[in-house]
Order: sequence, then C-alpha cells, then structure tokens
Amino acid sequence: MVKRTKKVVSKKKGRKTATKAAQKTVLGQQVAAPASPEEAVLDAVPNPHRDVDYVTRFVAPEFTSLCPVTGQPDFAHLVIDFVPDRSLVESKSLKLFLTSFRNHGAFHEDCTVEIAKRIVAAIKPKWLRIGGFWYPRGGIPIDVFYQTGAPPKNIHLPDFDVPAYRGRG
Repeated sequence: MVKRTKKVVSKKKGRKTATKAAQKTVLGQQVAAPASPEEAVLDAVPNPHRDVDYVTRFVAPEFTSLCPVTGQPDFAHLVIDFVPDRSLVESKSLKLFLTSFRNHGAFHEDCTVEIAKRIVAAIKPKWLRIGGFWYPRGGIPIDVFYQTGAPPKNIHLPDFDVPAYRGRG
C-alpha cells in the first residue's frame, strides 16, 4: 500500500512538528475525476532505481482545457520528460490531474507551466521538461516549453517527436 505523509502544524507553536501518514485514495481505488487542478492530488511512489539516472516520459495526446476568455475548448499534445530522484509520479494520479483541466479556464502557457510546477512540487525530480503543443485557435498553434534546468549528463533524451502543425494528430 502506498502512503503519503503530510506535515501537521502544532497549534501551540505554529510550526511543523510531526508527520502523519495518510492512505492514498487514488492508486487501486475507484475515484471521480477532480473538479479542478487545485483539487487534484499527484501521488508519488518510490523510485526503484535510484542508483541510475534515466528518463521517464508521459505523453498526453488529448489534453483539454478551456479558454479563459471565450470558454471554448483548447486541445494540446503534452510531452512530459523527467529524471526521477527519490520518487516517481504515479500514472493514474497524473491522468486524473490532467483530466482536472478539462473544465478549467486558463491560457496555454499557464496550463503547461502549472502542470510542470505541480509535478516538480510532488516528486522533486532531478530534472523535468514539458512540451505543450497546442492546436490552433484563430489559426495560430501555440507551443509552450518549460524545463527546470540543464538535463543530467549521460542520459538518453529523445526529441519531443511531435510534428510541426499540419493537422497534428
């Protein structure tokens, strides 16, 4: 069973004093999709190969969110690469997190960078990058890229391998 720890704040001194283990609710459970990214939980699981650096890639070719101005749907092909340290992001929790954007109004740049920041906060990888390849609205595709720094040496880092827009898909 996977456990999540969270800090408990002491009411007397207003500081973090202890850890409390809480059961995960995503892995191995039937759960509804979170209503918003703020409600979504990204679960971390232990990295079984901390002795080597390697790249994990998640691809979400059907990511959706809403335009914050018009309320119209926006679609993207996301590619997330990271080199884990102590933890991996659990894939079901990532899927539910990404699904939580479906009714969330935000610009392309905000969605892409927020996803990266949330993953970094959840698992503290050695390195992470994300490519958000957004389908055109108003005739202009928007591609958004973010990374935490230079990738570690001696890793195989594949190209994003998403073709330039010509009816991506």
